[in-house]
Formats: sequence, structure tokens, C-alpha cells
Amino acid sequence: MLTRNRLLAGVSALVAASFALPAAAQDTIKIGEMNSYKVFAAFLEPYKKGWEMAVEEVNAAGGVLGKKIEIVSRDDNGNPADAVRVAEELLSREKVAFLIGTFPSNVGLAVADFAKQRKTLFIAGEPLTDKIVWDNGNAYTFRLRTSTYMQTAMLIPDAARLKKKRWAIVYPNYEYGQSATAAFKKLLKEKQPDVEFVAEQAPPLGKIDAGAVAQALADAKPDAIFSSLFGPDLAKFVREGSQRGAFKGVEVFNLLGGEPEYLDPLKDEAPVGWYVTGYPWYGIDSPEHKKFRDAYQAKYKDYPRLGSIVGYSLAMSAVAAMKKAGSLDQEKLVAAMSGLSHSTPFGNVTYRPLDHQSTMGAYVGRIGLKDGKGIMTDWRFVDGKDALPSDEEVRKMRPAN
Repeated sequence: MLTRNRLLAGVSALVAASFALPAAAQDTIKIGEMNSYKVFAAFLEPYKKGWEMAVEEVNAAGGVLGKKIEIVSRDDNGNPADAVRVAEELLSREKVAFLIGTFPSNVGLAVADFAKQRKTLFIAGEPLTDKIVWDNGNAYTFRLRTSTYMQTAMLIPDAARLKKKRWAIVYPNYEYGQSATAAFKKLLKEKQPDVEFVAEQAPPLGKIDAGAVAQALADAKPDAIFSSLFGPDLAKFVREGSQRGAFKGVEVFNLLGGEPEYLDPLKDEAPVGWYVTGYPWYGIDSPEHKKFRDAYQAKYKDYPRLGSIVGYSLAMSAVAAMKKAGSLDQEKLVAAMSGLSHSTPFGNVTYRPLDHQSTMGAYVGRIGLKDGKGIMTDWRFVDGKDALPSDEEVRKMRPAN
């Protein structure tokens, strides 16, 4: 009986130990992902479909390091404190190999700081704030998507070419909107020193009084408007501004306004002629994009959004890092991410050793209408590497790791 009890105790200990093993020691490599799924559903539902498709593709091809991969996902409620708590849970309880994800800039910054403290790799997919790779950059954080500075820089040539002197600005009053506004003012002033900023509206994210905001801008009689509004705030602004004639005879530039997530809900109210960054999924026929679009449509019976591209590419960045590192050791993963290049539906991207920003590009164009729906017209692709400040400027902004 004693021998049998000892044997049972030994088996129990082995079973318990197996549950305590990190993901890499089992048959699956777990990657921790967190995002604001409930708060930003329009973007993040397609985003999740993107990374799910990537996981399926990778596992069908044999996985990574001889193991299948699994993305363990949690909702961070769009709240920095909740995101840090979720990140800790993913590392401590779920034993994930490293962290990816986040959407709002303030949440991304909080998780980046957490990753620095925990010395854990974090690949930020969607936060657009420049601080995450510059002012607050750290050794463990990398960012996939084109930043506010980069997308603003892509719009500046058209803005400067128009030579409009009086500009009004509207932005959501949190890190992303503040960052986009600062970049626009700086870059346009460099190209057009006599420019004047005659009005500025900064409504809280998700709580815009669109009628009052549009009227305040109209009262300033600007020649042009720069907006970084998105989602429901943008839709309300477009409708109220159109009703008040705020856009009549005024050139309007809107960051993100050509993304299907935000353009499609407007239907025939889409503001024709606006200059935007976005994603004309219907017209991009490069081999890598066509392959992605066809596979996505076959799987989901729906067309991809920009979120789909980000989710898919983020998962592929994680996979490429593990393959290059040949290990799940944090320092080896971080070393692998520096200078990492891999294919995406937008072409190859490289994570720059200088600041950990990827060179993912974006599409720039104008809004048109077709069949009662907003589309991007006259669009062009701008490579991310061509929309960044000089290396010298970046070194001044980024702290030593």
C-alpha cells in the first residue's frame, strides 16, 4: 500500500508539473494577446479574424520550432490599468512566451512600460502614438503599424501643395489625437512657414458634441481642416458638418478616414474629395495582397478590412521572430526582432534596429462614391521607410535602452 501511495503521489506530481510547464515545453507555444475588443469592435473583429487566419496557416505548415502556436487572447477594456493586469495574468498564469496586441495609444504605452519592467518582448500591433518607439521607446517593445507621424507625413505633400493658409484642427483628446496634431503642425509649418492655425477642437474620445464642434470650426472660416477623428466620432462629425456647410469650399484631410472600418458605415454620406489614409482592398493587385485577400474572402465570406491586415501581419511578425531566434529566450527574441524582415500583404516590412518601428506603409488618396458607398480614389502606396524623420532626429527623441 505504501508503495502504491508513493507511486500515485509521484504521478500526481508529474501531472501538476506538466501544468506548470511553460508553453514551449508542451506541444504548443502560447503567445499572449490583449486588445480592446468590446470598445473598438469595428476594427478589432476583422483584426482577430486576421490573426486567426495566420495561426491556422502557420500550424497547417508545421508550426514553429517543431510546435503548434496558440494565441491566448484577452480583452483589456481599452483601459491602461486593465491591460497591465491582463498582461501580468498572461505571463504568470497562462505562461505565454511573449506579448502582442493593444489598440489605443495610451494602452499600448502602458503595456510597453510593463514589458520593459518584466523584460518581456512586446510587439504592439495597432497603437499609433509616436512615443511608443521614440520618447518612451524601450529595448523590449516593437511596433508594427504605421505611426501617427508617418501617416501625417504621407498627407503633408498634398496639404502643402494646396497652399492653404488658414487651418482648423479637430482631434480626439487622448494620446493618438494629440500626437497626430503635433506632427501635422510641425511638418506643415516646415513646408509652409506662413501657415496659421485658426481654430482647434479636442473633444473626448467617443463623446464628441459633433454639432458644436463643426460649428466652431465653421465660425473660424478656415481654408482647410485637419482631422484625426475616427469611428463613431468621425461619422457624427461628417454628418453634422455637412448639414452646417462646414466643409463647403474647405479642403479636408482626415487621418484613417479611408479605412473601410470607418468609411463603410457612412455609405452615401461619405465626404467626397477628402484627403485620407486608408485601405483600398478592392484595387490592390500585388501578388502578396491578392493571395491574402482571396484566402480571407474564401474563409470568412467577407472582404478584409485594415484590421485584418494588421492582425494577420502581427501574428506573422511573432512567428518570424521565433523562427529567427530559434528560441523563446527573451533576449534572443528581442535580438531577432531588431532588423527582422518578413512578408505581409502590403509587401516586406522591416523592424528598424534604430527605433523598433516597422516600415509598414499605408495608402493615401481621396474619398469618392461608387454605387452609394465611399471608396478611395487616386490612391497610392507610400512605403513607411520614406515617411520617417532622419536618424539623427530619432536618436534625439529616443532614450538610450
